[in-house]
Amino acid sequence: MPVFNYRGRGQQGQLQRGQIEAASQDAAADLLMRQGIIPLEIRQGSAKRAGLDLASLFKSSIPLEALVIFCRQLYSLTKAGVPLLRAIKGLSQSASHPLMKETLDAVSIELTNGRPLSVAMKQHPRVFAELFVSMIHVGENTGRLDQSLLQLANYYEQEMETRRRIKSAMRYPIFVLSAIMLAMVVLNVKVIPQFASMFSRFGVDLPLPTRILIGTSNFFVHYWPLMLGALVASWIGIRVWRQTPVGNEKWDRWRLKIPVVGGIVNRAQLSRFSRTFSLMIRAGVPLNQAIQMSAEALGNRFLENRLIEMKNGIEGGNSIASTASQSGVFTPLVLQMIAVGEETGQVDDLLLEVSDFYDREVDYDLKTLTARIEPILLFIVAIMVLILALGIFLPMWSLLDVARGV
Repeated sequence: MPVFNYRGRGQQGQLQRGQIEAASQDAAADLLMRQGIIPLEIRQGSAKRAGLDLASLFKSSIPLEALVIFCRQLYSLTKAGVPLLRAIKGLSQSASHPLMKETLDAVSIELTNGRPLSVAMKQHPRVFAELFVSMIHVGENTGRLDQSLLQLANYYEQEMETRRRIKSAMRYPIFVLSAIMLAMVVLNVKVIPQFASMFSRFGVDLPLPTRILIGTSNFFVHYWPLMLGALVASWIGIRVWRQTPVGNEKWDRWRLKIPVVGGIVNRAQLSRFSRTFSLMIRAGVPLNQAIQMSAEALGNRFLENRLIEMKNGIEGGNSIASTASQSGVFTPLVLQMIAVGEETGQVDDLLLEVSDFYDREVDYDLKTLTARIEPILLFIVAIMVLILALGIFLPMWSLLDVARGV
């Protein structure tokens, strides 16, 4: 959304300057007037660079559960014939999430001033994404706002279920890796220093694995603040780098190529795209706009850029199937379904079947994820045990030889 630099007078006549986000210059003036500021000058400016916006690293987003509850409740109210303004005010009073309550209060003010619901929601991108706003806009224009809300509720429920399955499948690997890290800390801080002092008293030549263990332990004990600072700095650096366009695209591309997990993420993304694209087409959204919003709903910059290239090809006169094939991100199943759907005029139905197929595949992959990750975890544990065994028992055998010589 555009950012405008303004200069105006407050209620007490004091001069005020700042920035405000609005859809247009007139919208910015209306927002300032409602805030009690008389605008003297409004000029379109530039937003803060994403790569340097450290405050955005810690901003919380609205949970999917809150969006599902909001869509379900507003669907029931609008279907029952409750006026929209009254429904939004009622939901604002009963909202439990602070950000949702604050946003609904602002939306009710916009509705009181005569703005459509979609325009009011567009002023709050942290809560209502472009997909959400577009579906509401289509529902308003077609007189089927309740159906749009029901479709959005089903969509977010499916997304919430997919995320819950992924978290459940990753719980065991994360627990094992955390236990390994804890064991490494205890060994480096408590166990290895004891052996190191014992070996130094006997003055025997230590083998290479033992020297590596002792060196690692000494570095960990004496420089742990430096290691902690490096971890925090690396985390912040990666988050800032991910906010840049190039860094975000590279990170998202790397996510799709992670061994074992990358294939699941890719299929989940394809399922989300197919479901969103089908939802947009069924709602009557133009094809190029449907691809744009479906790409933005993925949350993956690499796939989003490929799909934007696909949209540009369609606007250039190419078919959906040919541009999808040139994008290089779709599997043969999706390409075949798109081609058949384009020929029969049933792209939305076939894409919905593709989404269901990929959901079943993702569900199966998540159920077997633990079995596929276990050999990797066992290999990591075996390497740790081998290093510890060589590092501790080899010098003990040398000590035994020294004792026998004595």
